[in-house]
Amino acid sequence: MPAATNRSGGTAMATPRATVAEPALTVTEPALAASPVVPEPALVRRGFAARGAAVLLSPYARLALLLLLLGGGAGCVLAFAPQQLLTRQLPPGLGMVTAATVFAVGYGLCTVAFVPRPLLNLAAGALFGSPLGLTSALAGTVFGAGLAFVLGRALGQDALRPLLRGRWLRAADGQLSRHGFRSMLAARLFPGVPFWAANYCAAVSRMRLTPFLLATALGSIPNTAAYAVAGARASAPTSPAFLIAMACIAVPALAGTWVAWRKRHHLNGS
Repeated sequence: MPAATNRSGGTAMATPRATVAEPALTVTEPALAASPVVPEPALVRRGFAARGAAVLLSPYARLALLLLLLGGGAGCVLAFAPQQLLTRQLPPGLGMVTAATVFAVGYGLCTVAFVPRPLLNLAAGALFGSPLGLTSALAGTVFGAGLAFVLGRALGQDALRPLLRGRWLRAADGQLSRHGFRSMLAARLFPGVPFWAANYCAAVSRMRLTPFLLATALGSIPNTAAYAVAGARASAPTSPAFLIAMACIAVPALAGTWVAWRKRHHLNGS
């Protein structure tokens, strides 16, 4: 390299520039893990299973299951004829409390299968007397209403809510959704609405389960007590207790009919 001249005139050896040799970058790609290859028949089976599960869990499939369950329950009622409880006696050796508990469970299952409650209430009074008959019938009422509500909410709500297009249906849905407790209490106190219809209408609406059960329990006491007393005193149809019970049955029915007629007249006029 040429010599560099400094300010004093001397020459100095030039310092060579340091050159750093950059190491060669060798990029080594990591070995890719071999992904498992799913055979084509397995993919087809998996897709078929997913589609089948989607169909089975669809709203209309669940509604069909609900109708199948209700139809099966109605068929069992026709086959076993629970109205024979009015003429049968309790099995020998079965305690009253145990029999009343079994009756309450059967009561609830029968109401889900559309058996009229008046018949079951009369049977409860005839079998167990007024106090225990009322307790058993009321427990069966709440159990059956809760079971119908849960079945209707889980299996029928998604499919039936889009069908609420009629004026009366929308009005009933709005009342149950916004004022569920007092609407259900009125429906139970005035027996103008069938028990099963009120259960499934409440299930399709947005009413919550707790106020539904509470309104059912409170609103069903007067009517259930009247029928239980009538069943317990059916052997003495001229007794004051029987006549008072029949009056307690007839007056709410007439009042409910009058209220329903007034509401219908108001809706038709609007």
